[in-house]
Amino acid sequence: MTSRHLRQRRLSRATAALSGRKRGAQPKVVALGGGMGLSASLTALRRITGDLTAVVTVADDGGSSGRLREELGVLPPGDLRKALAALCGDDEWGQTWAQVIQHRFESKGDLHEHAVGNLLIVALWEQLGDHVQALDLVGKLLGAHGRVLPMSAVPLELQALVRGHDPEHPDDTVTVRGQATVALTPGEVQSVHVVPADPPAVPEAVAAVLDADWVVLGPGSWFSSVIPHLLVPELLDALVTTKARKVLSLNLAPQPGETEGFSPQRHLEVLGRHAPKLAMDVVLADEAAVPDRESLADAAQRLGAAVELAPVASPDGVPIHDPELLAAAYDRIFRMHGRIGPWR
Repeated sequence: MTSRHLRQRRLSRATAALSGRKRGAQPKVVALGGGMGLSASLTALRRITGDLTAVVTVADDGGSSGRLREELGVLPPGDLRKALAALCGDDEWGQTWAQVIQHRFESKGDLHEHAVGNLLIVALWEQLGDHVQALDLVGKLLGAHGRVLPMSAVPLELQALVRGHDPEHPDDTVTVRGQATVALTPGEVQSVHVVPADPPAVPEAVAAVLDADWVVLGPGSWFSSVIPHLLVPELLDALVTTKARKVLSLNLAPQPGETEGFSPQRHLEVLGRHAPKLAMDVVLADEAAVPDRESLADAAQRLGAAVELAPVASPDGVPIHDPELLAAAYDRIFRMHGRIGPWR
């Protein structure tokens, strides 16, 4: 049997398992991240729980978000928009609205490359003067299967210490500024921090983490979407003190530039250096993306976590998460490592 056929069989089994699960088991889940990684988690998680909150990074400074942030001084709306789109249902209403808010204008004027959802979110922020209320209203309009919150109430600048940023000086360490630049930086990222250094967390985000049954961190751009959540002191305190169990979901492959050449275990080591007091319960990785299982298990143990290997990649070989397979993996983890429903 070919690898493709094997993965297709696993996908069929995953879909059948999810369709047969009891509706009464509804864990409270909070997912943290940004960009396409968070979208992958949300698309999977909305299939297994109706009590889902996304806590989204607000350090983006590129594209439409960066332009709106610079011109209007607002939080960058792009990752928030992507999270809302991921929470849209699979029915006609949900898919129509997901396409609408993701639509980008094409023109020779100022609207070029602006996303409709970005403009809608910013307009409601200006009308209501409340980030959370506006995002809740957009979610209601979209029929979103969950809630979307920014991690901080102020836009953040991401800064990274990078060794070898200049190829002619491979041993020099310099500071690289801006999320868009950090994500594509040549050289080796040593650490990241945010400006301001002590940003306020959104209270609703802190409350969601403290009240959760499960917290999911990752997948996503490690330095620019995952670790920034650990740089907001109130949010990190909530992650350390919550009674929720925590899953760290690894990427399918290193990201060119930002984590070029990183092994799965190195991702864990980097996270541990940025938040040494943070323990995890489970590390989820695609079984085909872990060449050294023993080293990953050792790195996970240092975080207090067990490793769960599962086929979560798209069966067609593209390095993206498959929603049904990822949902099945999360569902199994929630049942094996947490309370068995009913959850409350």
